[in-house]
Amino acid sequence: MGASTGSARTGARLRIPKRPVHGVLLLDKPLGLSSNDALQQAKRLYRAEKAGHTGTLDPLATGLLPLCFGAATKFSQVSLDADKTYRATLQLGVTTATGDAEGEPVERRAVLDMTRERFAAACVRFTGAIRQVPPMHSALKHAGKALYEYARAGTEIEREPRDVTIHRLDIVEGDDAIWTVDVRCSKGTYIRTLAEDIGRELGCGAHLTALRRTGCGPLTLDRAVTLDQLNEMTEAQRDAALLAVDALVADWPEVRLGTEDAGRFLSGVRRRLPLPDAERVRVYGPQSRAFLGGGRIAAGELISTRLLSPIEVQGLLDA
Repeated sequence: MGASTGSARTGARLRIPKRPVHGVLLLDKPLGLSSNDALQQAKRLYRAEKAGHTGTLDPLATGLLPLCFGAATKFSQVSLDADKTYRATLQLGVTTATGDAEGEPVERRAVLDMTRERFAAACVRFTGAIRQVPPMHSALKHAGKALYEYARAGTEIEREPRDVTIHRLDIVEGDDAIWTVDVRCSKGTYIRTLAEDIGRELGCGAHLTALRRTGCGPLTLDRAVTLDQLNEMTEAQRDAALLAVDALVADWPEVRLGTEDAGRFLSGVRRRLPLPDAERVRVYGPQSRAFLGGGRIAAGELISTRLLSPIEVQGLLDA
């Protein structure tokens, strides 16, 4: 008698249908996971058709990683360009090959008579507009390859200093060789490099032992969820955890249009409005949840810069 094959193939992969999901998830990324791995896990849980993150957070770092789904991906650059806040822990007296705890120690020096006043004075030196040389162990590209690839091969690439701004650098706690600080900085700031620079200023060297992102523009960890929490939720609960599509632009001035003007705006037609000039505005139709996109006002004209599609707008109204 021949073996029965049955109606299903053993080991066949069940294809899970994707669905349109629109919104912003504030994820509390765990230690050791890359930003892209975290994104892919969340995307699978939501069965989302389209998703993206708003800037890389190193595997060593934990904390706030805003993830954009559907229409919200059109505004991910806003979060990428926003100021960031971090809580960082530095170990003085040891420098490593990578500037953080993942690298091999390359030099050890004694930490003598380290007082809060002395450490604070070094922090002041790096507050405000400063220049940083990006680390070799970073994802910056040179000739199409990430710098960390050259670093792993033992090749040093010359890097141009970058202008960044440290808006705030506050001591949380510290004693002797271990210090924790809160940092608010502009985009493109490398906290590992900041730790190394502070150690160099103190004459003993330093590296980063822990890093947690606590804020991204107006977004904070207060409403963030973990991947473990997402796994335990029902689909409805996961959807309820999403912020609205316009969450990334919530601090922009609001413009609300009537039905006729909303249609023109979505078609890319400029419209004269009695409003003051503004570099960035968020635009809505007559319904309360009818977010249409972003624009600017110049010489009394509303000019679209980033639009949702009519299908996306309808999807938000139906949600």
